[in-house]
Amino acid sequence: MTLLVLGLVLFLGIHSLSIVAPGKRDAMVRSLGEWPFKGIFSVIAIIGLVLIIKGYGATRMDPVVLYTAPAWMSHITMLLMLVAFPMFIATYFPGKISSTLKHPMLVAVKAWALGHLLANGMLADVLLFGGFLAWAVADRISLKRRTPRDIPRLPASRFNDAIVIVLGLAIYVIFAIWLHPAWIGVPVVG
Repeated sequence: MTLLVLGLVLFLGIHSLSIVAPGKRDAMVRSLGEWPFKGIFSVIAIIGLVLIIKGYGATRMDPVVLYTAPAWMSHITMLLMLVAFPMFIATYFPGKISSTLKHPMLVAVKAWALGHLLANGMLADVLLFGGFLAWAVADRISLKRRTPRDIPRLPASRFNDAIVIVLGLAIYVIFAIWLHPAWIGVPVVG
């Protein structure tokens, strides 16, 4: 559990600089330079992600169950994930979907986290998915008082929304059938 918590602190902590200390973040960028800052940011985020993965995997050996979700809740999770993948992709494709959601990546993270909280009741699940959900909500609230940073996006096109839906659904199918069982060890279908 310690690795999971440490990983969450590193990963969500580094991603929270703009939420809790936007001025300090900007000062660090000015002091170090854009690319060195991004390099340090990336290394901390990757270390945090590795610790999250290792820590979450280790909790399966001795799970602490907080609640047991009804079996049908997994269908709600699959429905939320069906929406989350295209929303995540919409972050990088300017179009009606992206502009309607305003911050599609945060909406995708919220859908992913909420869906997994509904279906999984171990302490590690609550820490992992609850942590990401709380971070996404805090980030969205903070965006109302600060200037959002530019995200690299593809050029505008009338086809972007169709690409978002098709690509998002394709990734959803690939993840549900092959990647989730292979990477996470939990089958989604079947």
